[in-house]
Amino acid sequence: MDSYLYDTHFHLDLFNSINDVVKEIEENKIYTIAVSNLPVLYSKLKQNISSKYIRPALGFHPELLFQYKHHIPQMWPLLHEAKYIGEVGLDFKTGKDFKELQVSFFTELIERCNQIGGKILTIHSRQSADEITSIIGASFNGKVIMHWYSGNKMTLKQAIKNGYFFSINYSMVKSNSGKELIKMIPLDKLLLETDAPFTKYDKQPFTPKDIKYIVEELSILLGIDNVRMSSILWSNFKRLIA
Repeated sequence: MDSYLYDTHFHLDLFNSINDVVKEIEENKIYTIAVSNLPVLYSKLKQNISSKYIRPALGFHPELLFQYKHHIPQMWPLLHEAKYIGEVGLDFKTGKDFKELQVSFFTELIERCNQIGGKILTIHSRQSADEITSIIGASFNGKVIMHWYSGNKMTLKQAIKNGYFFSINYSMVKSNSGKELIKMIPLDKLLLETDAPFTKYDKQPFTPKDIKYIVEELSILLGIDNVRMSSILWSNFKRLIA
């Protein structure tokens, strides 16, 4: 079963003992998209991490955009080398005072990615899912993962219609609102994520090996045998990265 584990949204650089986490990823053969929060952190991650199971993602977290706006020009040259883009998006909860900057940056990012093509984006959309869906649209030249989706059902339906994927973490499968949304998502659009270290299992920060517990909870929630659930999720991941 371990060979069918993966994580589409993982903050490797936020762990204190990165080497231990990398070892865990490799021992458990967990294919991992290691997101970053700033372009400079992506470059550092890419330089320091060498593992066939880890793919660094070029990110600029929307909550950090105003404070680090002088880093924005660093983003664009790196787009050509990075297949994985994230964490990026909009946050109208904590970033409500600089919405215009967020929308301007994200719109340009999508336009550039669309022009280059072939990018895989993991998207933050807190209190901004409608705007995210509108900016990306239905004909994006790449693949979109809505990370920890928490928007309304109408926007969810539009995102599904647009062909986006949705990455599910442990907090989602344990909340009533998360369960309702998950049940609406087509099986072939479900993906796994930990969003570690921001999520916990048994009162401890999630680590890659714990992702099997998300599979178990999804199996129970959707009434699907654990083996078949794992197979579906693995098939979805293969289509994502193809």
